[in-house]
Amino acid sequence: MGDVEDERGTTERVLTLLGLLQQRAVWTGPELGARLGVTPRTIRRDVERLRALGYPVQASNGVGGGYQLGPGHDMPPLLLDDEEAIATAVSLLAGAGNGEAALRALTKLDRVLPTRLRREVRALSGSVVAFDGSRAPIDPDVLMTLARACRDEVEAGFGYPSSSGFSPRRVEPYRLVASGPRWYLLAYDLDRDDWRTFRVDKMTEVSARSWRFRPRPAPDAAAYVQENVASRVYRHQARFLVHAPASVVRAQIPASAAVVRSRGRSRCEVLSGAGELDFLLMHVVLLGHSFEVIEPVELEERCRILADRLLGASGHRI
Repeated sequence: MGDVEDERGTTERVLTLLGLLQQRAVWTGPELGARLGVTPRTIRRDVERLRALGYPVQASNGVGGGYQLGPGHDMPPLLLDDEEAIATAVSLLAGAGNGEAALRALTKLDRVLPTRLRREVRALSGSVVAFDGSRAPIDPDVLMTLARACRDEVEAGFGYPSSSGFSPRRVEPYRLVASGPRWYLLAYDLDRDDWRTFRVDKMTEVSARSWRFRPRPAPDAAAYVQENVASRVYRHQARFLVHAPASVVRAQIPASAAVVRSRGRSRCEVLSGAGELDFLLMHVVLLGHSFEVIEPVELEERCRILADRLLGASGHRI
């Protein structure tokens, strides 16, 4: 009976070890031992058990070394055979432009996909297109490089458009965020010492580096990117109090055009940006709800000017 219980405990520990290796790029023996409550020697034995099962656990010495789960020559047992692995990866690549769940699943599969299968996946994924043109053209390798960098907590580098052409950027990548047909990277810009949002399709020469970083407190990725895309990149930003439920207004405005926050059951706040204030004002008017200007103050005067202009067009004046 004791042998059965010992065997069960070992199996559970080995499975827990496998889960830990899937969560992070590199673990040291003492770190894994502390998490599992065993000695580094036991960790070494458990790693050998995983290798015997076909899981490609790699080990390295020195600074930054440790155990990591890398691509191997065979798929781990009870996962997928070659044909299933290829079909799954191609399907995920085809759907990567449509949501973060596909990218998360593809990132996990990437951990154990053998090199010989990656070539087949790359060849097949090139034959997958979207007939409606809704997907922004993004190299799957770029998306995967950034996803791995986020997962493994390593610095990334790339070229990005600037006033002088393209400038090199060095960042701590945090999250990839999908918005409609586009992908954005939320990252901490090390040279500008602040959080920044980057469009993935505008990046060049994307690479992940070996330098690891300790994640710093980060904003909510989806909310931060949405606010950036909807307002911060424009010359003018404005806030309105709209007299309609947030659910109704969200259905009227694309997420990339405005941030809608609930302000009770029958009102909501709309934050948006544009090159001209009049453009913002007319879009809120066309929603068909009563509203108030929160900011900026000069928008109130624009309301009066536009109201006078519209009344004049109908033959009346204020």
